[in-house]
Amino acid sequence: MTTGQPRQRRADSAPAQVSRLLSMLPYLRSHPYARVADVAALFNVSERQVIRDLRVLWFSGLPGLAMGDYIEVDMESVEGEGIISVSNADYLARPLRLRTDEAVALLVALRTLADVPGSFDREAIDRAITKLEQAAGEVAERAAAVQIQVDGEAVADVAATVRTALDERRRLHLSYWVPARDETTERDVDPMRLVVVDGRLYLEGWCRRAEQVRLFRLDRVAAVSILDAPADLPDQARPRDLSDGLFQPSPDDELVTLELTRGGRWVTDYYPFESAEELPNGGIRLRLWVRDRRWLRRLMLRLGSTGRVVDPADLATEVVDDARAALAAYEVG
Repeated sequence: MTTGQPRQRRADSAPAQVSRLLSMLPYLRSHPYARVADVAALFNVSERQVIRDLRVLWFSGLPGLAMGDYIEVDMESVEGEGIISVSNADYLARPLRLRTDEAVALLVALRTLADVPGSFDREAIDRAITKLEQAAGEVAERAAAVQIQVDGEAVADVAATVRTALDERRRLHLSYWVPARDETTERDVDPMRLVVVDGRLYLEGWCRRAEQVRLFRLDRVAAVSILDAPADLPDQARPRDLSDGLFQPSPDDELVTLELTRGGRWVTDYYPFESAEELPNGGIRLRLWVRDRRWLRRLMLRLGSTGRVVDPADLATEVVDDARAALAAYEVG
């Protein structure tokens, strides 16, 4: 294989690989005998990943097909270069039919992007919306009733500034509110892209303070300015795979179980959680990943009698000790 391909990211999630294959197969059908190196460059993965993807297709096909009717993938070396040939995949030429929920979700997402000033190619989005509306019929009316608020004047101004920095490849300075610590931090960021996740707009970039790729919610940006310095992304700066959601716990995170009364349910609106179980009297049992125990201890003091730590037991003890120390401080005063 040739060298010079993009560095291999961590292993893809199954949804990410399936999504890539659904795009890769039509491309290979329309480009017979494509070079592995060209396909890898087009889909921004390594040649090794392309080969792994295509191996998934062997013995794949529609239900009811005989063994000889499954998709066939041939990879051979021609003059030292890997060449791909795909056959028995003619049914992929059939027009894609979206389910009602898929069409609604796609239209809502496109209209959400269209409402973000200066952040995306508005003409391309408008053309896609028009074509999808014509094909979707009454489904388009249902999607029109769904509204996701991603901007507001302040967020729109931030988005426009970020878009300018992306276009000019310049570094940004952010004053950014961190809810976990309830503080506003100052940081320089080399922008990578704007993304919409769960109806909210995020800047993804290389944070010079953390020396890592970070996502910044634009409605938490208190101030933003473009610096004279050029954006200088290190080799390890790679966009995050968001196919499994925005919050993906690290191996060092701790799984914590909370029980919240009706008055403490607001936590589910502000913080990502692993699972939730309804309890009698409107309460909820919540399992969430915690990176910093200090943050959770502060959260529990805010909750007071509306929440308690169930597990782990030593964390529950720490929270009780914090509450007693706070009460003792009031008594001294």
